[in-house]
Amino acid sequence: MTLLSRILGFVRDIVVARFFGAGMGTDAFFVAFKIPNFLRRLFAEGAFSQGFVPVLSEFKAQRSEAEVRQLAAHVAGTLGGILALVTLVGVLAAPWLIMLFAPGFLDEPDKLALAAEMLRYTFPYLFFISLTAFAGGILNTFGRFAVPAFTPVLLNLCLIGAAIFLAPYFSQPVFALAIGVFVAGAAQLLFQLPFLWRLGMLPLPRWGWRDSGVQRILRLMLPAIFGSSVMQINLLLDTLLASFLVTGSVSWLYYSDRLVEFPVGILGVALATVILPKLSRDHATASGEAFTRTLDWALRLVLIFSIPAALGLFLLAGPLLATLFQYGAFQGDDVRLSSYSLMAYSWGLIGFILVKVLAPGFYARQDTKTPVRIGIIAMVSNMVLNIVFVLAILWSGREGAHAGLALATACSAFINSGLLYRALRRQGIYRPQPGWWPLGLQVAGATLAMAAFLMWWVAPLSQWLDWNAGTRALQLAQSVALGALVYLACLWALGLRRGHLIRRG
Repeated sequence: MTLLSRILGFVRDIVVARFFGAGMGTDAFFVAFKIPNFLRRLFAEGAFSQGFVPVLSEFKAQRSEAEVRQLAAHVAGTLGGILALVTLVGVLAAPWLIMLFAPGFLDEPDKLALAAEMLRYTFPYLFFISLTAFAGGILNTFGRFAVPAFTPVLLNLCLIGAAIFLAPYFSQPVFALAIGVFVAGAAQLLFQLPFLWRLGMLPLPRWGWRDSGVQRILRLMLPAIFGSSVMQINLLLDTLLASFLVTGSVSWLYYSDRLVEFPVGILGVALATVILPKLSRDHATASGEAFTRTLDWALRLVLIFSIPAALGLFLLAGPLLATLFQYGAFQGDDVRLSSYSLMAYSWGLIGFILVKVLAPGFYARQDTKTPVRIGIIAMVSNMVLNIVFVLAILWSGREGAHAGLALATACSAFINSGLLYRALRRQGIYRPQPGWWPLGLQVAGATLAMAAFLMWWVAPLSQWLDWNAGTRALQLAQSVALGALVYLACLWALGLRRGHLIRRG
């Protein structure tokens, strides 16, 4: 389901690039969408899920059904009330939020005004999608993973429909995307409600600020608001600084970030979604050995799939962008400049995924303070590296200063994941199981073979830009399929089998 959602996300971005390109309108929309999307990842997928799922799992394991339903009712009422107030403030303060998140727009009044007007329609997305995350947390805790994973498909369908069918009716066609975001938020929430009803977990929301379970969730959320979303804060800082660079920089970063988000979602988010309830149950039942085995299994999958994915993104950056986005208003220069930031982001892919998998090791134990301390170090490092890399590129007289922002984010992801791993080891939470050295050598050998093949097989970017859409698609499909085949064949030849990837028990 996650794969389906990500593929439709690509289709959505292809449609947006084809109809709107990379310019003032798309820069304004991406900022207007990034603000509620950032807050969604901060509160909904980040802090709220990390605080809610462990507490709900504990209630499910140790309390009665009536107490579990009561907790859900109080959380829904309290969360909904707070979100309604935040949404009202966000809509009223839209111009000031744009100035805060994209101060570079102050020099372009038209872009600032367009972004602020779109934000008034995109900001309510935070209300809908946070309640959607609440419903998804319940479904995941009860082992219903497919429905929450499918839900983002509705966002992609709404934005595709808005771009194709609604845009011609606006003087600023890109404004249709803001309407699409609003509709998508409501659709995603409504889609999950029948599945909650079937579980008997759709109680009437009630205000429950003083409820002991709600208070525990809030205590876990407060530090996790920062610690669980360092990657998103770093990406937001990229957007802020990119608003001061040449027009198009925000869009170039967006399109490259979207390609990095694909493997992060397929592997990192999906793994984190599955292991958090399992780790929470292991902790609630005091099963330390099962806890470390689950974490070890997830980290092995990260090693096997993230390293070739990162190298593949680097080597195929230009071909990927040309094939997916070089249509209509998105030109060859946009492909070339976006490829700089994609190559920079690709080096951080392993770190991005590791953070998604390592952080649940703390949140499942209801420890949100440790990831916060580590997150602060990673974010400060990102801020410093942002300035260093961007200034270095500008002073060198080269184009592509926005790639410095991507490289800084990639470096901070490794700092974050490395410190999380060290903390898990030092606290005795995670103990590596036997077999890591042979697995590492197998992955390294297969990855080098794949890289050598792709460097020999893939044509120069200038040739990709000259090909028509059909030729580009065929060549990209062949490159990805053959590269994957080389990698998997080498893994098999080096002794890795499917049974080694299965987490049993």
